[in-house]
Amino acid sequence: MEATEKDILRGGQFLVKETSCDDIFTPEDFSEEQQMMKESVIEFNDREIIPNKARFEAKDYALTEECMRKAGEMGFLSVAVPEEYGGMGMGFVSTMLVCDYISSGTGSFSTAFGAHTGIGTMPITLYGTEEQKQKYVPKLASGEWFGAYCLTEPGAGSDANSGKTTAKLSDDGKHYIINGQKMWISNAGFCNLFIVFARIEDDKYITGFIVENNPENGITLGEEEHKLGIRASSTRQVFFNDTKVPVENMLSERGNGFKIAMNALNVGRIKLAAACLDSQRRITTTGVQYATERKQFKTPIAEFGAIKSKLAEMATNAYAGESACYRAAKNIEDRIAIRMAQGNSHQEAELKGVEEYAIECSILKVAVSEDVQSCADEGIQIFGGMGFSEETPMEAAWRDARIARIYEGTNEINRMLSVGMLVKKAMKGHVDLLGPAMAVKDELMGIPSFDMPDYSVLFSEEKEMITKLKKVFLMVAGAAVQKYGPDLEKHQQLMMAASNILIEIYMAESTILRTEKNVKRFGEDKQKEQIAMAKLYLFNAVELVKKNGLEGIVSFADGDEQKAMLMGLKRFTKYANYPNVVELRNTIAEKVKAENKYCF
Repeated sequence: MEATEKDILRGGQFLVKETSCDDIFTPEDFSEEQQMMKESVIEFNDREIIPNKARFEAKDYALTEECMRKAGEMGFLSVAVPEEYGGMGMGFVSTMLVCDYISSGTGSFSTAFGAHTGIGTMPITLYGTEEQKQKYVPKLASGEWFGAYCLTEPGAGSDANSGKTTAKLSDDGKHYIINGQKMWISNAGFCNLFIVFARIEDDKYITGFIVENNPENGITLGEEEHKLGIRASSTRQVFFNDTKVPVENMLSERGNGFKIAMNALNVGRIKLAAACLDSQRRITTTGVQYATERKQFKTPIAEFGAIKSKLAEMATNAYAGESACYRAAKNIEDRIAIRMAQGNSHQEAELKGVEEYAIECSILKVAVSEDVQSCADEGIQIFGGMGFSEETPMEAAWRDARIARIYEGTNEINRMLSVGMLVKKAMKGHVDLLGPAMAVKDELMGIPSFDMPDYSVLFSEEKEMITKLKKVFLMVAGAAVQKYGPDLEKHQQLMMAASNILIEIYMAESTILRTEKNVKRFGEDKQKEQIAMAKLYLFNAVELVKKNGLEGIVSFADGDEQKAMLMGLKRFTKYANYPNVVELRNTIAEKVKAENKYCF
């Protein structure tokens, strides 16, 4: 079924419009082609990456490069690249799927793969001229060449536009001469091409350049960085000393670098979320297998409630992450298709398609990167003392997971962005926040209804809870915007609290909608554990919303306004029938134990 403009929500609209479960895409909707792709990626990961775990941990950079070449031969580097430049030209969901299943063997390879296919290649396919694309993209798509992305500098991290690297036009007007220093450059040790951001004269914004890696052209590399995790990912400083770049290698136009950087990061963010999914599946599987074998007090530790609780929460977060990631990926794919049908070029369609869902990309980056860390942390705990040993896989998983909360924009920056972008969309009239926020305000002044709704239909109460959580966000964020206006950005702790509410709404809603869709399809008895996961995720989300709502309200409202909002918070986070949380967890854990793996 072709999506039409009216059917698909714009970015951020999930907050103010109801989504039907029939309108979302789930992993159970993968086509036959996608299933085959998934299986070949899993097979590659099991054959090339997993058995070499020890070599990756021993900083075998050559192995990372070798595996990247093999991934190129298999076509995995070219999934997102249009066919006319030697790629497979597959849709956005397929590119997410490859990124998901190829990333769980080791963070070292996952980082190399993500940096090359995402920020190393994408800026050229999305912003390059026809000549630039013809010249460079086929080599990058096949793995003949590898790409790296030079944005960060010693003084320019989250404030990406503050870089000091300069680009000066040569006297004959044929080259730009680049001077400066870049750091934390993934793939620097074996790449053939850098996407470099530099400032021309006193421009307000930086400019992007395609720079071939030629040591004889004033390019030198620092030593490999020694890192907490992703140890075999080549990460070096790159120094440019009078490096000559032909003027035709400017990417897009002068001063457009900041925009390129931000849009490349939007794609990077949702792909990074995908890259954390299979790691959670694998950690959960490894955890349950160990817990089933490990006996204490003459009993497998998987029988103990404390361990069951961990397994259930690990599986639930992985399931929620899948639900939300593939929902957003399909929205992006549909938006791209609509734009292409309207006559946009592939470049324009993809750029605008991803940009439309920048809020969701930031939400997913934060949520899934934090879930994979907590999953690995609990994985270590299940292994006990052995989890702390390099002999077991958990400590490497934990170390590798840690970077996910930092790169592609720290989670703090992404929290700020998700709320900031939503407010900007509201100002532009793309998402009507004001109307619904005023309606919530009126509702608070009115007399609440004491009728008991009929909750006999599956998820009827849960979906009502989601609607109420949206009201909490509108109440808190609406009042904060009214009070501070454009100055809201200066109140970062409030924005963080609002963002935490926003994140939980999107994740919980996605989980419920996926399960509801599959219950319709496969029957309630076949989705018993998925129903339990959807309910458990929502219960946890409600508690988080309560905490963050309270923190926000008591920090910026006082007197009668504070009282009214606290009453609202209580009303909007109250279940009519609380779920039995221990029972939900046991249901999920028993299924994972019976299958001896993450099985959803």
